[in-house]
Amino acid sequence: MTDLLLAATSLDVTPPPGHRLDGYAARAGVATGTADPLRATIIWLSTADDSGVLWLTLDAIAVGKELVAELSSAAGSAAGIPASQVVVSASHTHSGPSGWTGEIHPVIPALRERDLVDALVSAVRTAPLERRPVTASWRSTEVIGVGTNRHHRNGPHDNTAGILALHSLEGSLEAVLLDFACHPTTYGPENLQYSADWPGAARAALAPAVVGYLQGAAGDVSPRFTRQGRGAAEVTRLGGLLASRVRSALAGPGLELGASAPVIRRTTLDLPVRAVPSAAEAAQLVTAAEDLLAGGPDDPSGRISQTRLDGARGQALMAAASLPASLQLPISAVTMGDVCWINLPVELFAAHGACLQAESTHPITRVIGYTDAYYGYVVDPPAATSGTYEALITYFDQPTTTRLLKETTQFVNS
Repeated sequence: MTDLLLAATSLDVTPPPGHRLDGYAARAGVATGTADPLRATIIWLSTADDSGVLWLTLDAIAVGKELVAELSSAAGSAAGIPASQVVVSASHTHSGPSGWTGEIHPVIPALRERDLVDALVSAVRTAPLERRPVTASWRSTEVIGVGTNRHHRNGPHDNTAGILALHSLEGSLEAVLLDFACHPTTYGPENLQYSADWPGAARAALAPAVVGYLQGAAGDVSPRFTRQGRGAAEVTRLGGLLASRVRSALAGPGLELGASAPVIRRTTLDLPVRAVPSAAEAAQLVTAAEDLLAGGPDDPSGRISQTRLDGARGQALMAAASLPASLQLPISAVTMGDVCWINLPVELFAAHGACLQAESTHPITRVIGYTDAYYGYVVDPPAATSGTYEALITYFDQPTTTRLLKETTQFVNS
């Protein structure tokens, strides 16, 4: 029988101080230091005769298509496999450097910084990847208290964590591929230190196992209603809460996934960009949002009205930009036994993740965003109707969103 082989490592790729942080339009200043390290984590599963799939997870707001091309090539070189078998995902922390990917949206102008990119790519290309036999098993567990729907406390939210556990033949836990859906926004715009936020704290709490973190359908999910502060202690608390649920699940039985290497399939969807309002109309929306601003920055109602104003300003920037007529979205499906991970380069709302799971023919389906490129939010009908922050800055209208879900489902089930 052919053994399943694992190579796993977690690299500290924290940049030096002095670089811009990404994630908040309201943030001023550059990074002054490090609260906790940013990591690039590699989990490569293969067999002796099948090069399988390599997951590269990065503590970053996003991974743009240029960065994905460089990182997938570097990781493929380190493993000796084609770049097409590398999946590159961002955790979506709002306390990473903007210079890795550059501008992800007109809302937050930024440039790629070649020195930062080169240091990151070099670390990945030279990563030590020694393969060892493992067994693979699957678990999922409910996690309460880390995140909720950020528009309505009881709104849609997949509160389950997906856990791919990889044990040595002697029984020790070597690595975990963990997915969960919630914005890593414990730190706010006032923070000027690099941080992986609560996914990093969860990863640290599960050490010495190597933990790759995959962000789920988190477009409308955050700790807005669950966090008890904005500092390091709260990062540790939220990450520890997630880690404790994972440890409890690992202590129980799991679904054995066999010794076959995972398989990846890819496609590209060409989707039209929506027509944004004129500059004059966008300016009127900004004025209206300013009139409705209420509450403090740490109050949930205050955050909602502030983000709506941010969205109106972002739409005004879109109106002034030269947007393309369409965008090419890379979609992939990785399957391993009964488990299928659907990977998309967008921030899906929780309702969209539930739709893709419900329509999937695979026994277990996990929906992963922020992967292999980044093209912003994809919003549901209530958000589009009410004009939330995400709806104001999305590239896609509702007919295109329906098409995205339909064509992704057809591809996954084909």
